[in-house]
Amino acid sequence: MGSEVRWGLISTANINRRVIPAIRASARGELSAVASRERERAEAYAREWGIPRAFGSYQAMLDSGAVDAVYISLPNHLHAEWSVKALEAGVHVLCEKPFALTLAEVDRMIGTATTHGRVLAEAFMYRHHPQTKIVGEWVHEGRLGQVTVARGAFNFATANRNNIRLVPEWGGGCLWDVGIYPMSFAQFVMEGPPLEVTAFQWLGDTGVDEVFVGQMRYAGDRFAQITSSFRTPIYTHFEVVGTAGRLTLNRPFVAMETDGELWFHPESGEPERLAVPTMYLYAGEVEDMHAAILDGAEPYLTLAETRDHVRTLLALYEAARSGRPVRLDDGLQA
Repeated sequence: MGSEVRWGLISTANINRRVIPAIRASARGELSAVASRERERAEAYAREWGIPRAFGSYQAMLDSGAVDAVYISLPNHLHAEWSVKALEAGVHVLCEKPFALTLAEVDRMIGTATTHGRVLAEAFMYRHHPQTKIVGEWVHEGRLGQVTVARGAFNFATANRNNIRLVPEWGGGCLWDVGIYPMSFAQFVMEGPPLEVTAFQWLGDTGVDEVFVGQMRYAGDRFAQITSSFRTPIYTHFEVVGTAGRLTLNRPFVAMETDGELWFHPESGEPERLAVPTMYLYAGEVEDMHAAILDGAEPYLTLAETRDHVRTLLALYEAARSGRPVRLDDGLQA
């Protein structure tokens, strides 16, 4: 491989418009191709975005030798299938969240990446942003004292009832789609998955969760509370509460580069707004892939963390379905 990573897009999903500028602004990335199930759609998309090559099937692009890495923004139920096919073709993979819908899929993806010696990472853009890393530094350096509670929310209203987020067999549901963000942030500040979870959900007429509330218990009498919804105006928030103060974020997952605010509320005295370096939200995950592919660096977001994301989500869904607490060490494999 040369000094640049040639990127391909698997699908023409709306989220691509956020990642394309990050690839083009990077020093070591080049957007080379896009693939769709329909050649006409791929060609129209390539013209719209100025992408050199278009393919009428995902496999054709993988087999072309035209790309070194792909960004997978397919519907949730296709993430595992096409990550594995890309890795088997010798192509590195940045896969949108949720990484997969079962632990068996996660393990197959990780195993394939290991076998073929390719980089595989989950596209959690907010984890790479300086704001999130500052929170991690404060927590892990003990500047908040002992963290006792983390609280997070990601809500928005889905007006289109034909949205793929509402299709059960495609991995629909607000927890898979947006509740995964506060869940992963809680895992980050608590330095691992919870011991036990409880949860409640409201199912819409499509059969997917359109409101989800979860609670997670960690070792050392620490707790996290998360909410997600498809039925309320957009609202994001995250709070980390410690014995020496708390941190609050009004834009923990989106728009943090434009109107995000990070505040420290001490045990006594006035709140302090913390300075956060400016960075395009999606730039970090792209640069992290370049470092892993070209320099051999370890990805910032590890595959062990990613596996725990899926393990925790499955436990939360089982708790909501069953109406009982679920321990993560019960070997849940759904």
